[in-house]
Amino acid sequence: LQGYIDFESQPWPKISRGAKNLIRKMLTKDPKRRITAAQALEDPWLKEAGEASDKPIDSAVLTRMKQFRAMNKLKKLALKVIATNLSEEDLKGLQHTFNNIDTDKSGTITLEELKTGLRRLGSKLTEDEIKQLMDAADVDKNGTIDYLEFITATMHRHKLEKEEHLLKAFEYFDKDHSGYITRDELKHAMSQYGMGDEATINEVLDDVDTDKDGRISYEEFVAMMRKGHT
Repeated sequence: LQGYIDFESQPWPKISRGAKNLIRKMLTKDPKRRITAAQALEDPWLKEAGEASDKPIDSAVLTRMKQFRAMNKLKKLALKVIATNLSEEDLKGLQHTFNNIDTDKSGTITLEELKTGLRRLGSKLTEDEIKQLMDAADVDKNGTIDYLEFITATMHRHKLEKEEHLLKAFEYFDKDHSGYITRDELKHAMSQYGMGDEATINEVLDDVDTDKDGRISYEEFVAMMRKGHT
């Protein structure tokens, strides 16, 4: 066991939370903390003969959308670069979730579809909070969430442990391959998404450029990407 259970790939998105919780307990690496066979048989999910999952959005996906909303704009763009480079195998589970929410099969998620999906999850988010989630995920600001935007906002953050993903994202910004993202490179990349204003650039540098040399090193970039992910 590597310590990570992949619940993103098929058939896991269709499996209920109770079943997944039981599997997590049974696969705990530490034998002292792992449940016994007798305890497994007493698990509420088994005792209730399991529950059917009709929820289009898994609660973990919702949590990641909320985390995405709080990220700085450079991290959001970097995640988009990573999402673009993920394989179909990596995306299977999230593709199923996206299709569940996109009820009219238009290839985009509207605010109404997101609200319906969250209601079916039993979410108590207010109208304003749902709009804020929508606004955060809708990077190109066209009023809907397309497939790539959805993957960007909801992909499992363990993808950020992979060095090749981080390097590819860093190189997207570091156009001259100097090993640093300069202020101009940052401005150029973010301007393509309408985020190249001075206030945003200053905010990103203030947050990420920890040694205050006016540019972002690969180490600083990696620290930003791995900070606070689950």
